[in-house]
Amino acid sequence: MKKNLITLGLVFTMALSLFAAEKPVFNKKTAVVDKGKKSFNSNSAIETVKDMKTGWNLGNTLDAVGSSGLGSEKSWGQPQTSKKMIDALAASGIKTIRIPVSWSNHLIDEKYTIDPEWMKRVKEIVDWAIADGMYVIINSHHDCYDKPSKMPYGKGYYPNNVNFEESSRYLVNVWSQICLAFNNGYDEHLVFETMNEPRLRGTSHEWWFDQNSKECQEAADCLNRLNQVALDTIRASKGNNKKRFVMIPGLQASPDSAFASAFKMPVEKKEGKLILSVHMYSPYKFAMESPGVTEFSKQLASELAYTFKKLNDNFVNKGYAVVIGEYGATNKNNLDARVEWFHAFLKYSRQYGITSCLWDNGVTVVKNNDYNEHFGYFNRREKTWYFPEILEAIKAETK
Repeated sequence: MKKNLITLGLVFTMALSLFAAEKPVFNKKTAVVDKGKKSFNSNSAIETVKDMKTGWNLGNTLDAVGSSGLGSEKSWGQPQTSKKMIDALAASGIKTIRIPVSWSNHLIDEKYTIDPEWMKRVKEIVDWAIADGMYVIINSHHDCYDKPSKMPYGKGYYPNNVNFEESSRYLVNVWSQICLAFNNGYDEHLVFETMNEPRLRGTSHEWWFDQNSKECQEAADCLNRLNQVALDTIRASKGNNKKRFVMIPGLQASPDSAFASAFKMPVEKKEGKLILSVHMYSPYKFAMESPGVTEFSKQLASELAYTFKKLNDNFVNKGYAVVIGEYGATNKNNLDARVEWFHAFLKYSRQYGITSCLWDNGVTVVKNNDYNEHFGYFNRREKTWYFPEILEAIKAETK
């Protein structure tokens, strides 16, 4: 009886997501269509993630929402991405590149149609990385609406009931177009990620999950359904996208939200293709908080080890691969301590077969002891690393 109830529950969840997800309405005449053909290997997500080894984020670039059009790539102060830049990353030992992409500022009509020139630009950078033998992750990044009130057309997604229908329409249309541009021409080296840090923006629960909060419970339920909508859309595009590995985040993409019983991975027929997506600037007081602490103590190392073990126990051991889509330690003029932290972080990451992608926003210089968001590692203009010692620590732990 219990098994039957579980089955009925899963069927209901899938039916609910399909009911909510309307058919795409974007202008197909402008869509960028992938006409390639590549085989797709039969490895599981866990096997593939182990092969991804170490990653890096093209942060504050294609995800920038400072403007629309192709100029948005440089609107947050980063240089235009070049093939030489991607080649240099690959040559330095980076095996995976996460390319965060925002889409809401590139819609050109009232049908959620993505600017074809923008799609071509995304495709160009993806192709450079693929040609270098790298794995690539693309997503829907800064598309989480900024407040819980009913959002207007085309502003992205928001995990609450009042915005579920519009969020669903947005995800169906955006992912349908991404899937047209990226399908049979891309094998397992291209990975999709449904959303980036979906959260209750504009509320007191934006960055933390409270299991006793009705607002958080509603958000978790909506996000479960939105993840299912995005995944169903990807699978419906058929071809290699029926087999593509897909990363699934919980609220804020935080480990704590993923550990909560309210979070559910989507349901699909073929197992072994889903990856948990989490972000870890951990422990927070060392890795992100300003001023926080500058020394990486044994206590902090113990906290870090505990979180990794919990990811392994709750997901890897249950058959779900894990990718840490963002990690890093903000510059506090504490290079030696950061090098020690990188060794520990990546040692645990590789111990459990987890791939971690370094967040890089290009900011390095500390002024007036303000350590906030100093996650610059790779000098994109010079194509060198600001802190070679950190790169060596990364390479040493991810062989």
